[in-house]
Parts: sequence; structure tokens; C-alpha cells
Amino acid sequence: MKKFFALMAVLAVLVPSVVSAQEVETKDTLLRANTDTLLKHVRVLASSQYEGRMAGSQAYLDAANYCAAVLSSYGVKPFQEEWGQYFQVEYNEIENCNFYTYVNTYDERVQYVLGRDYVCSSMTGRGYTNAPAVFCGWGIDHHSFDEYAKVDVRGKVVLCLSGVPEFLPSRITEPYSTMRGKAEVARKHGAVGLVCINMSETCRPYEVQHQAWCGEGSHQMTYPVVQPTRDMGAALLADEQMTLDSVVGVLQEKMVPQSFHLRKSFEININAKYHPNATTANVVGVLPGHDPKLRNEYIVVGAHLDHVGIQGNTCLFPGANQNATGVAAVMEVARLLTENAPKDIEYNKRSIVFVLFSGGELQNLGSSVFVSNFPKLRNVECYIGAEAIGQGDSVQVLGNKRFPQLWEIASRNDSISTKSLVKGYKTMPRGDAAPFAQVGIPSLVFTGFMGNLNDHVPSDISENVDRELMTKNASLMAEVIYELSLGDYQGRSQRSRRFQFDE
Repeated sequence: MKKFFALMAVLAVLVPSVVSAQEVETKDTLLRANTDTLLKHVRVLASSQYEGRMAGSQAYLDAANYCAAVLSSYGVKPFQEEWGQYFQVEYNEIENCNFYTYVNTYDERVQYVLGRDYVCSSMTGRGYTNAPAVFCGWGIDHHSFDEYAKVDVRGKVVLCLSGVPEFLPSRITEPYSTMRGKAEVARKHGAVGLVCINMSETCRPYEVQHQAWCGEGSHQMTYPVVQPTRDMGAALLADEQMTLDSVVGVLQEKMVPQSFHLRKSFEININAKYHPNATTANVVGVLPGHDPKLRNEYIVVGAHLDHVGIQGNTCLFPGANQNATGVAAVMEVARLLTENAPKDIEYNKRSIVFVLFSGGELQNLGSSVFVSNFPKLRNVECYIGAEAIGQGDSVQVLGNKRFPQLWEIASRNDSISTKSLVKGYKTMPRGDAAPFAQVGIPSLVFTGFMGNLNDHVPSDISENVDRELMTKNASLMAEVIYELSLGDYQGRSQRSRRFQFDE
């Protein structure tokens, strides 16, 4: 497998403390993100060339190469002479899938289309199955709510709902909350495959949605797992004992299992290649600080580069907003701070590390790898992240509940320039920021408020990105990072600097 030249990100961000109104105006102008530049990067990263940037794929490494080249062109240097921080992930290459239903053996099959009606689970097994179907609610077999108790699923395909019921405590439902958990339970009861209807409220009922993370557990090499849209789920339960809407309603109302055998059989054939230890990498670069003392202090700026890939030749998840916009913002901050600094604004005193994470879709794996292995972790003053900044009602900066002092810097800069920040909500840093916050590093995440309409769906394309919102987010990020790079902010506790990972 071809590897891209090594990466690791330290970005030098610069911004003087507020002085005169004229100086503020100059700084705001110089640190204003360029919409065309942002959109160019989003279009490139969301194109079919990079096949949805799934961690572990060669296409992801190619995208990482592109980003490293962009950062290098702005004067960002590879951290410790390496652009890449390499690690291994599970990666399942889904080549194609066919899905048919029928009632009688010699009936004409009803065919469903990959990418339109359903997707494969990211960790589906390969192989062929042709068997009657059994509906088993949420696929729970706990003794207090056993949806397998009154049906025989041996040699059959289990049809179930995604998620878990809210009326059961999490201590019961936790093992059934992931696709892998549901599949392992169905297999334990003798089922030969799992079809799990997507009931997520963050997705339109007619649109497929895909998640890279399927849960902990071993890979079942020959066990097919498929996820239909809600509309396809309704079609699968049409002309059966209960419709999808009716069975969900009864389950919620009576809070007792409603399992039953279907008249239909499912025929599924999946070709997939499983790679248990595929190579991926974080892109890491640094913009050294210009102050002899403060250059040993670091501001980390990051976003996850990976998305959820492609299935077959046509089911592409472009990941424009999630998270090509965040990656574009990180690269634009690097451009603004390097191109404008030498003659127009004060140099960054602190060093700035730019990191584009892999494995963001795998429970923030790349961010965890970075935090666990960055040699200057005790000198990191804060983390500023960008995630899905191109959709929503306005700019949102997450983290004010945990790190109010850092958040106030964003709020103050917004009141002077962008004037778009949502206020009045107490939020925690999330996503790639979580591993930083867990070790006490003050963290903020720039995102769009109420902007999850196109998360992990094929319609997350560059044409659906809100250009103005993306530009405002990136501009405010640049202003905040510039100010942080000057050295006045001292928000990290001494106790957190003494944190050590267990050997």
C-alpha cells in the first residue's frame, strides 16, 4: 500500500491583544477567510477521487497527501520531520451487494438498490444468504425484555430496528446499541443474517445513512449485515402481520416484545474484503513560534479528515460538510497566519500544531492516538477544533461549560467581527476535542448550530454547504487562534500538565 509522506501539525497562529479600533479592523480584515479558497478544498476532498476518505483506505491516504501538500505550500513544516503519524484500523472494503425479497420461491423477486434503498454495515461479513425473515423489535434478548423468546430465528434472517428503546434502562440496552452488538445476538440465536432498519431522526426516511463505527467485537467474516432506509423498512413490513409504523407504536405503548415471522424471504449477496490492520495516519504539521520562550508552548488546531467511504461503485458518501469543511478551515487558518504575518500582523509567539485526524469516525481514534503520543503534551495550552462548519443556523462554539475562559475569547472576537455566535447554551467539547479535554487541555469546537441535516448521507455534497456560515466559522477560528498564539492566555491548570498515561 502506498503511504503518503509523513505528517504532524504545529500551526503558528498570530493575533495581538485588542488595541485601537483601527488595529482591530486591520486584524479582522487580514484574518478574514476566503470563501473561494475554502470551497475549493471542500470540493476537492468531497470529490469521487477520494472515495469518501474512509480510514484505512488508500483513498484516505491520497487525501492526506493532498492536505499535507497544501499545508506545506503555506510554510507549515512536518512535525519532527514526519507529516504522518501512522496507526492501524479495521477497514472493510465493500465491493457490491444485492438484496431481493420474495414470498414464494417461484415469485418474481423485488430488488432493492444499494445506495438508494440500503447500505451495508461497515463491518458486514461477505457471503450469500437466502432465508425467511423474522421481525425481532430492537433485537434484545435480555431476560426482562426478550424479543427472541417466542420466535425461532434459526436459519433465518433477523429484521430489527436500529437504536434501543428509551423505556428500558441503559444498563440493559447498552449491549444492543451498536450494529455489531445486534448482529452478535442474532447470530447467537442461530440467525444467518441481520437487516437493521435505520430509525435515526437525523436522517430523512428515504435516504441511506452510514456509520463507520459499528461497536466493539470480533469480525464475523461470513455474516451479512444490511441497513435499509426507513422507507425500505416500511416496504419490507408491508402486507405482514404488522406494518412498521404500527409495530413501533405498539412497542412504545405496551412496552412488551412484538416479534413475529414474516411471509417474505430475504436473498442477500455481499462481496467485501476485510482488512483487520489497515494503515492510516494523522497529518501533523507545525508552525514554529517566534518568541524564544513562548515557542515551546503549543496551540493545537485540528479537524478529522476521514469520513465513511464508498460502497460498490456508486454509493459514495462525499463528506463535504462532515468534515471537509472543518479540514478546509484548518488549512485556511494556516494560510491566513502565514501569508499575512510577515508584513501586516504580529508574528505568532507560540508554536501552532495543525493536525488532521484519521479515525474521527471511529470513536475519535486518531485524536486519541495523537494525545497519547504527542511528545510535548504538557506544553499544549489548548485545542481548537472544527467540525461540520458549513451547515446550520449560525456559528456555535462548543465547550463553554467546561472551559468558559477559553470560550470567552471566541465570544469577544465574535462581538467585534463575525457577530454570529450562538449564546445561552452550556456545551461540552466533543468529537476530536474529547481526548484533549479528558486530560485537562482546554478545548473548543467550532461547528454549525443545528446543522446535522446531511450527516453521513450521500447528499452531503459541496453544493449543500452554506458558504457564508463556513466563512464566518473559519474567520472566527483564525482570530481566536491568532490571539491565543500571542501568549496571554494561560487557562490550563498545572495539575493537568502532570497527567501521565499508564504504561
